[in-house]
Amino acid sequence: MIEQNSAMPVGELQERKDGEMISHNTAELFANKKVVLFAVPGAFTPTCSEAHLPGYVVLADEFKAKGVDAIICLSVNDAFVMSAWGAAQNAENIMMLADGDGSYTKALGLSMDTAGFGGIRSQRYAMVIENGKVTHLNVEPPKSFEVSKAEEVLKQL
Repeated sequence: MIEQNSAMPVGELQERKDGEMISHNTAELFANKKVVLFAVPGAFTPTCSEAHLPGYVVLADEFKAKGVDAIICLSVNDAFVMSAWGAAQNAENIMMLADGDGSYTKALGLSMDTAGFGGIRSQRYAMVIENGKVTHLNVEPPKSFEVSKAEEVLKQL
């Protein structure tokens, strides 16, 4: 599993924006920026939709005021699902990125197998990345939602 003070792995993440498919190279995405990245097991799932993503949507301006250049929500879903979920959640200030095949999540060492529920998904976590390096890493124990909440990450900035 990736650790605090580690460099982020290089990979590709997808975003559907304004009817276009955009591929983001993570080396470029995280270079010379302060980024809050949080990951969810699945778009439209109860905790993710009722609490996790909404917390970041509500507090986006406070993150920006603390010098955060981008807030990214990552899930092992496709870019179409992430785009629809972002629209449904009014997440205009959040980059809704897809790790369609789970390869980036696996490279981070933060994947989990949910078997019949959905297969390979991401663990729930949040991290702060400064210039491509992890400065804070908050990984939730299974079935928990405490340390990756927007309010908790905001306290770390």
